[in-house]
Amino acid sequence: MWRTFMSWINHWEPEKPEFWESTGKRIARKNLALSIFAENLGFSVWVLMSIVVVSLGSVGFNFSVGQQFWLLIVPNLVGAVLRVPYTFAVPKFGGRAWTTISAGLLLIPTAMLAYAVSTPGTSYSFFLLTAAAMGLGGGNFSSSMANISFFYPEGKKGLALGMNAAGGNLGVAITQLIVPIVITIGTGVHLAYAALIWMPFIVVATTCAWFFMDSLTQAKPDGQSYKLALSNQHTWVMSFLYIGTFGSFIGFSFAFPSLIKISFVDYKGWVALAFLGALIGSVARPFGGWMADRIGGAKVTAGTFVGLAIGTVGVIVSVDSKNFALFFGSFIVLFILAGVGNGSTYRMIPAIFKTQSDDDKSAKRQAAAVVGIAGAIGAAGGVLVNYVFKLSLEGSKTLTPALTAFLVFYGLCLGTTWWFYLRRNVFAARPSLAYAGV
Repeated sequence: MWRTFMSWINHWEPEKPEFWESTGKRIARKNLALSIFAENLGFSVWVLMSIVVVSLGSVGFNFSVGQQFWLLIVPNLVGAVLRVPYTFAVPKFGGRAWTTISAGLLLIPTAMLAYAVSTPGTSYSFFLLTAAAMGLGGGNFSSSMANISFFYPEGKKGLALGMNAAGGNLGVAITQLIVPIVITIGTGVHLAYAALIWMPFIVVATTCAWFFMDSLTQAKPDGQSYKLALSNQHTWVMSFLYIGTFGSFIGFSFAFPSLIKISFVDYKGWVALAFLGALIGSVARPFGGWMADRIGGAKVTAGTFVGLAIGTVGVIVSVDSKNFALFFGSFIVLFILAGVGNGSTYRMIPAIFKTQSDDDKSAKRQAAAVVGIAGAIGAAGGVLVNYVFKLSLEGSKTLTPALTAFLVFYGLCLGTTWWFYLRRNVFAARPSLAYAGV
């Protein structure tokens, strides 16, 4: 039915140089640019509650620490769950239609937030529903990545997908930079502006997607590749490692503004600089992939987990000593390393699956499936990060138990990386792993 009402591109051969140079490159770049725009807005709305929640008390909504963290956990959870069906939406509806739909849906949580913060006595349950609706933005990453992967030849997918991912991740930083400024325009705090500011951009993104993006008939669902990927142990190993990298990035992004306000009351004005963490982490992501190309994804990933552990120790020391400079600096280090790890783990996936099958096309399809699966599970890692913070603050009134748990987890991630991809016995059994750059 959908194919009847909209134009689809039937002929698409990006692997042929003459087609790519004459036609493919221009169309692919156009779709990439519009995809980044829409995905960036998705991330912006997804994390909107992270910066709104710290100002709710200023407009009369005095929720407990536990209630505030549920407002951070719920959008993270919904976004993680939606990444699975969103991955299959592009083959079903087409990239043009689904980008239009997914971008337009962002008007729902922004309208709900504008109403919630502007209406005295709005119930906590409605705020929870609003937070859940914000999760719609979290699913956009998977559909955007799946869509763009079909437009580019294999030799150019890495850069295109890296730009797409980084462009989306930057939405976190943009929200945490812009919203604190916008809500203080005029006299007092105007939280409705935190929602209203995005609506014109959402309308523009939706309109541009419908009128200027394209759908490819060759973008077909590949259930067999998902079945093979689900039965492969490396799918789950890499998903576990992605919890440690992307789960840390998105979990810390949601929590960082609240952690500053709760842990260092005298420095709550620094909440306005929380965006630096997400900004630097997003920029670091392509650098992680670049490093992995040169020295091996597993080595970079292992080094990332060592650094994450050291950064976590720095945060623990800062909390115990009430040293805000060390606290802020250590978290910036965590964001940088999480970003680098995002890039290196994604680089490992195609290299690993290249060694798993003699059929190059099958290996590529399985790797693409794993990217979708790991993306969903990694996003769920952000839920765990914020839930652990919630338990720690409610139980002991300090972040130390949560940070200690993260320290142990990073140790497990380091051990897992070494066991599966860096042990000498692994290379002896599968020397192709070393050749593949894992």
